[in-house]
Amino acid sequence: MDAPAIEVRTEPDGTVVIRPRGVIDAVDAVQLQRVLVHAVRKVRPSRLILDLSAVSHLDPISAGTVSAACELGDDHRVAMCVHNSSSGISDQLTKAGVPPHRLHRTDVVA
Repeated sequence: MDAPAIEVRTEPDGTVVIRPRGVIDAVDAVQLQRVLVHAVRKVRPSRLILDLSAVSHLDPISAGTVSAACELGDDHRVAMCVHNSSSGISDQLTKAGVPPHRLHRTDVVA
């Protein structure tokens, strides 16, 4: 299976947005980890958003990768948050150690 597409963009305010798509399994965790670590350690934005709106499945290794990236962001003073994950993925991330205050819904239409 091909690796998932991961879009990375920088907003005008300097925020880095990382948006993977599809199923993120154990093999894809390496690519996701590389992108997250590069953004935190090399780019060092004041804010990093991991937008999971287009992710249909996140395996446990990838959930742990996201949790570790949040801690790495804290160490490097990069505010990291996770946007638009499904309720199932949000629960999985919370169990992996991602603090609930880092999980945000921004795509909800009133």
